[in-house]
Amino acid sequence: MKRVGWLILIGVVALAACAPAASGPKISVEQVWGRSSPAVADTGAFYLTIKNTGTTADTLVGVKSTACGMAELHETVDKNGMMSMQPIAGQKIEVPAGGTVELKPGGMHVMCMMKKADFATGTKLPLTLVFEKSGEMKFDADIRDQ
Repeated sequence: MKRVGWLILIGVVALAACAPAASGPKISVEQVWGRSSPAVADTGAFYLTIKNTGTTADTLVGVKSTACGMAELHETVDKNGMMSMQPIAGQKIEVPAGGTVELKPGGMHVMCMMKKADFATGTKLPLTLVFEKSGEMKFDADIRDQ
């Protein structure tokens, strides 16, 4: 019986070693850009696409930029035929496992308030995204007209 027990133990250990490890979220960010706005404007906006090729969801929980006095996650909403922007509830955007989230004009976006930099076409401005599981990711956003 002892020999059978050892064989079973060896088999279990071998199977455990072959099992794939949980990959968690695998976040990539593409097409990071900001819309040009006049120097006198107090606000600007950043847009981007977030992809998660991992097996676990992640959540965008914050944004920051030295180009902004304050940055928040916002969304464009239709209130009785009037389009307006408002902060996203809880300042969180879930990125599902195997999913893509697009921050784009007319939808979700990063709102830069109290601008500290000129959002001039052709410049690059820093943007940091903070994810719950993947941590901070830094980018240079290309400022363009559209």
